[in-house]
Amino acid sequence: MLAREREIEVRLELARQIAQEAADGTLAYFCSRDLKVEQKEDLSPVTIADREAERLLRKRIEASFPDDGIEGEEFGSQPGKSAFRWLLDPIDGTKSFVSGVPLFGTMVAVLCEDEPQIGVMEFPALGESIYAARGQGAWHSKVGKSPVASHVSAVDRLSYGLFCTTAIETFESTGRFHLFQSLQHRARLTRTWGDCYGYLLVATGRAELMVDPELNPWDTAALLPILEEAGGTLTDFSGEKTVFGGEAVATNGHIFPEVLKLISA
Repeated sequence: MLAREREIEVRLELARQIAQEAADGTLAYFCSRDLKVEQKEDLSPVTIADREAERLLRKRIEASFPDDGIEGEEFGSQPGKSAFRWLLDPIDGTKSFVSGVPLFGTMVAVLCEDEPQIGVMEFPALGESIYAARGQGAWHSKVGKSPVASHVSAVDRLSYGLFCTTAIETFESTGRFHLFQSLQHRARLTRTWGDCYGYLLVATGRAELMVDPELNPWDTAALLPILEEAGGTLTDFSGEKTVFGGEAVATNGHIFPEVLKLISA
């Protein structure tokens, strides 16, 4: 095994361990009547569960890979000396979390020279997880069962597919409500099973399209290796493969040309 491949392998092992630990820790607060919800400057919610989960992730990464950079949603960026950088979203879907809806997850990504190499998503309230590393496939598991290879669906038309998004108002606030209407009109079914859960659905063949007009890098970095290793695509609205575009279009690959045409119309 080449040195760089070994470096990725050991980080994948840690990423899986700490994502599960952090995600399991959030369950202590899930559906708690005493949970205090604060507002950040961007008016998005944050809780002690978000902060404790990210502290755990950072502590474990710093102990094992002190030269790696770290960037997380709650505590900002910590520069590193190596080629590796970790992007963390301790609870993706905090609005669902504080509402007692189980469609939230912990996301951990590892980038090498700004290219996502590892993605892990844990859904503790659902008992599901998915992870991927470049060239190693995407692997999906349910509680008590061994991981199995994950694949996107074979649906080749949006009119036969399920379209998911996080919040319709993000299409409105970005001046793209016409796009939501177009996708909804074309799709067989539209649901707001959003945040990272919608991308899980695409990667496991249960949905064909997930679109978000507003995202941060820690929201998307884990998704790229997972979607691509499962046979799908993750791009910005121009069709570029990037996690830094501030938006995301995830497809099963088969409908990507059709969706890109609709988005660029």
